[in-house]
Amino acid sequence: MNSFYDKYTAFLSEFINGKTMVLSTSENDIVSSRMMSVVQIDGIFYFQTDVTFRKYHQILTNNNVALCIDNIQIEGICKELGHPLDNLSFCKCFKKCFKGSYDAYTSLKSERLFAIKPTFIERWLYDKGDPYIEIFDMKTHVYTIKQYIGL
Repeated sequence: MNSFYDKYTAFLSEFINGKTMVLSTSENDIVSSRMMSVVQIDGIFYFQTDVTFRKYHQILTNNNVALCIDNIQIEGICKELGHPLDNLSFCKCFKKCFKGSYDAYTSLKSERLFAIKPTFIERWLYDKGDPYIEIFDMKTHVYTIKQYIGL
């Protein structure tokens, strides 16, 4: 299991049941972050939000976003896909992972579905107390892991 794809497939398997993650967006050099219910399907990360919210307008202005959970940072390009109910794969996964949010928000007229295609992923790992930085460069399909030594 040494190839980029093998490592990336193993990484994605950690997101099968959905995660609550921090979504960071920006507009006019002002960054904001908030917790979101996120699901992953075939390497793409999905969430839904209301068209009246700040993050919606920030994404329309600047579609470069980041997700963060624990020791993982995921940078990517975010794209609006329409109403969540129009995407059956998303609905099935989101309902399974976040039934309360699905029931409360997914059918609202003002909800929109977004997909984040990762461009860069960085994760800190520890082996016997030693820190390592794992990087998935999605643009070049290069995987690296290096021990962090510091100065």
